[in-house]
Amino acid sequence: MRAVDAWTMAAEGGVIGDGRTGANLALGVGLIGVVIGGLALARVAGRISSGNARTGGVAAVAVGLVGTALAVLHLATSSGGPDTGNGMVGAVVAIPLSLIAAALGRRALTRSRHAERTADSLERERELGSA
Repeated sequence: MRAVDAWTMAAEGGVIGDGRTGANLALGVGLIGVVIGGLALARVAGRISSGNARTGGVAAVAVGLVGTALAVLHLATSSGGPDTGNGMVGAVVAIPLSLIAAALGRRALTRSRHAERTADSLERERELGSA
């Protein structure tokens, strides 16, 4: 099976399921991305001590982009309009949810880079002060 066929099958809901399955999959992926992005931001802020904020940020961006791609693909392949049972409204909701996940991950990455730079500059000042 080619990658394009796999994406199309995932967007359409797979082999089993109705038209809403693809939209529900995109919604679930987007929601997971938002949770991962929120946890990554909490790690950067120091509220959670376990895990790596950069890894969480990269994961949130990746999951958000996958959720966006699934939702857009579902919209492109579904027939009918809203209120037809094809999951178009769910896919429309999944797009901003997945983009929020990607934005949270990007913000976590930016903040973690800033925190690393600040820690490096403080370490350099300590080294210069003690010399």
